[in-house]
This record gives sequence, C-alpha cells and structure tokens, in this order.
Amino acid sequence: MNNRFGETEVKQLCEILCGKKALDVVAIHVGDRTIVADWFVIASGHSTIQVKALCDELEEKSAELELTVNRKEGYAEGRWIVLDYGFILVHIFHPEERAYYNMERLWEDGENMIRFE
Repeated sequence: MNNRFGETEVKQLCEILCGKKALDVVAIHVGDRTIVADWFVIASGHSTIQVKALCDELEEKSAELELTVNRKEGYAEGRWIVLDYGFILVHIFHPEERAYYNMERLWEDGENMIRFE
C-alpha cells in the first residue's frame, strides 16, 4: 500500500479519529474501483453526539494539516456524516448505520484495507 496517492493524509486523518476514541477505524484504497475517490476512511462513534464530535475534531485538525473539506453531509442527524476531501471520503457512522450499510464488505478485498487502533 505504500506510495499510493494520499496515503500519508489518510493515515493522518485516521490518527485524528483514533485520538478522539473513534471505533473500528479503517482506510480502504478504492482508487482502482471507483472515480468517486481514491480512499474511503470509515469510523464509528458510540452515539450521535460522539459522531458529531468526531466530525468536529476532524474538521479542526485537518485544517491544521491544510486539508480542506469540500463538502459535508449528514451532520444535522449525526447518524452518518460524510466529509469530502476530494481524493478522500471520510464516513463517520453511528454503529447501527455502519452495520446496516456494511461498506467494508462492498469495497475491501483484504489487501486494500488498513486497520487502525
């Protein structure tokens, strides 16, 4: 997975999420499977309050890294928030939505995923 475009930024975003106690943080390289983005980052919070807090922290810290959020969706509900960084899409889920949509199943093949703790 080394030398892929955006891998450094993806790791930085994942470390921010882990630092705020996000659950099950993964990064999936999808650049050769879709034109939507090169990477998906997927994480969960325990509650809608934590999902929103993870989003807030990510926006604040990513700005310090000079990463710009182009678009944000789902914040009002706090059940599934998507942050669009252009080549990276960050999905922050409430556990029920994450289990229902199961994006990892759709996109990972075992070799294109990085797990964070």
